[in-house]
Amino acid sequence: MRLFILGLGYSARHFVRQHGGSFSHVAGTVRDPAQRDDLGGLEVHAFSDGASTPATVQQVREADVLLVSIPPGSSGDPAIAAFGDVLQAGRRRVVYLSTIGVYGDHGGGWVDESTPPQAILERTQMRIAAEQAWTDTTHGDAAILRLAGIYGPGRNPLATLRAGTARRIIKPGQVFNRIHVDDIASAIMAAVHHQGGGIWNICDDEPAPPQDVITYAAKLMGVTPPPEEAFATAEMSAMARSFYASSARVSNAKLKHELGVTLAHPTYRQGLDALWRAGEGR
Repeated sequence: MRLFILGLGYSARHFVRQHGGSFSHVAGTVRDPAQRDDLGGLEVHAFSDGASTPATVQQVREADVLLVSIPPGSSGDPAIAAFGDVLQAGRRRVVYLSTIGVYGDHGGGWVDESTPPQAILERTQMRIAAEQAWTDTTHGDAAILRLAGIYGPGRNPLATLRAGTARRIIKPGQVFNRIHVDDIASAIMAAVHHQGGGIWNICDDEPAPPQDVITYAAKLMGVTPPPEEAFATAEMSAMARSFYASSARVSNAKLKHELGVTLAHPTYRQGLDALWRAGEGR
């Protein structure tokens, strides 16, 4: 199988490190060609703002598996705009990385893939539209993976505590799910081999308040956690504050039953334990 990745971001790069050997050819795109240097010799093409090159179009045409990790913009999904004609022709497995943010706020209640999206933030409304666009473009065969809050090597509470940037923002009733990048990689590979399209939540077993995660990481490190800050009065950017706009407990039952994924890190505690053993935060 030939794999082409639209958007070699954190999760996609980790997937290549974990499963790249399963493909006969792997290539992908970055916005900035200067990023080529840290991709370990991977074949890289520039793709930005929907501007494609003949070489990139050819890669999409020849791909057996297309992993899409590019966020949509106000004018729609840039990959569909650039490669729509190619995508309509031929058959390939499309895996699209979305977000559980599309569910919106449910006051901490449980949601699953049958729950209608009700996002009110513009960026998550664009995600809902992009999900539908990929479903339409692939005639229902796209695998839509809705990712929870991503963490893993170099991107976790242990690292932010060590850097002195971790905060314990307290908003009563606030919970959300997370997912270790190892488990994202496993879910992508399972989706590649799954027959037919659908939507799957890629999240852990235990939605939890964000301050609990910071406290646990501090305990592992043997340091005092940062002081609690009330959400209502905490100084935060508009983007940071927007992440607290929704609270929901997201079910991963379909991920386990349909895709057959067994999570390596079913809770944030197990994920942080593994990262600590690997030397994170030291």
